[in-house]
Amino acid sequence: MTERVSSGVEGLDAVIEGGFPRGSSILLAGNPGTGKTVFSAQFLVKGAESSELGVYISFAEDKSLFIRNVSKHLDCDLERLEDEGKVRILDLVAVKEAGVSESLDVILSEVESVKAKRLVIDSFTAMAQAFKEPIDVRVVVHAILGKITRQMGCTTVMIEEVPVGESKIGLGLEEFVADCVIVLRMKELDNRLLRELEIQKLRGTELMRRRLLFTLQGGFKALPLFKPKTIEKPKRFQPIPDPLGMYSTGIPDLDSILGGGYPKGSCDLLEVDSEIPFEAYVQIIRCVELNFLANGNAFITFPLIGLTADKIKSFLTPHIDEETFNENARVAQLGAPADRPYALGVSEKSVEEAYDQLCKEVERLKARRDRPIFSLIDLVTIEYVYGREAELKVLGKAIANVRRYGDTRLSLAMPSVTLLKEFRDVCDIHLRMRMVNGTIVMYGVKPHTGLYHFDIDISKGYPMPKLTPVT
Repeated sequence: MTERVSSGVEGLDAVIEGGFPRGSSILLAGNPGTGKTVFSAQFLVKGAESSELGVYISFAEDKSLFIRNVSKHLDCDLERLEDEGKVRILDLVAVKEAGVSESLDVILSEVESVKAKRLVIDSFTAMAQAFKEPIDVRVVVHAILGKITRQMGCTTVMIEEVPVGESKIGLGLEEFVADCVIVLRMKELDNRLLRELEIQKLRGTELMRRRLLFTLQGGFKALPLFKPKTIEKPKRFQPIPDPLGMYSTGIPDLDSILGGGYPKGSCDLLEVDSEIPFEAYVQIIRCVELNFLANGNAFITFPLIGLTADKIKSFLTPHIDEETFNENARVAQLGAPADRPYALGVSEKSVEEAYDQLCKEVERLKARRDRPIFSLIDLVTIEYVYGREAELKVLGKAIANVRRYGDTRLSLAMPSVTLLKEFRDVCDIHLRMRMVNGTIVMYGVKPHTGLYHFDIDISKGYPMPKLTPVT
C-alpha cells in the first residue's frame, strides 16, 4: 500500500486518497496571486506539526518578508518553528546566479543534513531563468526527482509561475516528469472572484474529483461538496434578536453579509439553480421561520409542491415547541382546510381568491398579536397551479401589503419560473445559489456581494448554514 503524505489541505486530502505519495514530486503551477506560496508554506507548516521537518528554498522572495507574510496568512509563528528546528528557510536569491551546480549542491546538502521529509522550491521558474541552456533545467529536474524525492523519500513541491494570459507550464519538461501536476486559477462567476484548483495528474492515485474550489481565507482551504447531515439529538433553536429596522435571517453569517438581515417592509428573492438540492436551499427558509417563531413572531407560507403542513411541522418542531408552532405558523394547502390549527385551506382555482384568504389570515394573526409576520411564497408552485398571468395580477398588491405592514416576504424561484425578471426588478434583497464543480456557492445580487461557499453546521443540534468567503 502506498504511504501517503498529507498535503496540509484537508479538503484536498479527501479526494487524493489521503495525501501525496511519499517521495513524489508535485508541480504547483498558476498565475501570480493564485495562492501557490500559501499552499506550499502550509504544506511545510502542517508537516512540522506532524514532526516532519521541511525545507523551503526561496529564489524569489526575501526571507524576512516571507516569514512575516506567511505567519500572518496562516496564523502561525513561522520564525518560532524555524528556531525550534522544525522548518528551514533558505534565501537563495543570490546563489541562483552562481549557476546550476552550486544551487543544486546547496539544496541537496540542506535536505540531506536535516533529513528533511518535505521540500518546497519557490520558484522553479525563478531558478530556471538563471540557467543559460535548457539542458541545465533538465539536469536540475532529474537531480531533484532522482536524488531528493526518490532516494531520500523527500516529498517535493516545485512552484511554477505561469504568466498571465498563458496556459503553458514552464518548458513542458517539468509537467511531463512530475508525479503530480496541480494548477491554481482565478476565475470569475458573475463578475465575482472564484478560485479553482485542478489536479491534472497524480500518479498511483484514483482521483475522486479533479477540480475543486478553494479559498485563502484563514489559510489554503479546499471547499467540500455539499452533503446532507443527520442530527442525532435535535435541540431548540437559539434565536437571534432582530436589529433595528430589520429582521434577522436566523443565520449569523447571512446577517453579517446583509448588514443585519432582511429590511422591514421588504420583498426579497432567493433564486436557486436547478442543480441545488432541496436539503441545501430549504435551510435558508427554515432558519428565518424558526427565528420568527422563537422571537414570538409569526410566519405564513405557500410552500413547495409536495410539502404538506404536517411535513413542514415535522421539519421545525424538533427545534421549536409545538404550541408555538400551532399558534403562530400557517401553511397554505390547496382545497379544504385540514383539521389542523396551522393548516390554512386556500383556493386552487383562483390565485386572487387564494391571496385574499392569505391576507385575511395575516389580519387575524395581526389582530390577535400585533407582531411581525414572515411570508414565504414558492413561485414554482404559484406558476404551476395558477399560471404566470394570474400571479402578475396580485404581485403589486402583495408588495404593497408587505410594505404597509412592515413585514417581510421571501419569494423562492428556480430557472423554470417565467416571472423571474419581474421579481428581480422589484425585490429589495436578491440572493442566489449556484452549483460550481459540485460545490454550492451563494452570493448577493442586491446588495452586490462576493462569493460564499455554502455548507451546513449541525454542531448546535439544528441545521445552520455556514457561508465561507471564496477569497
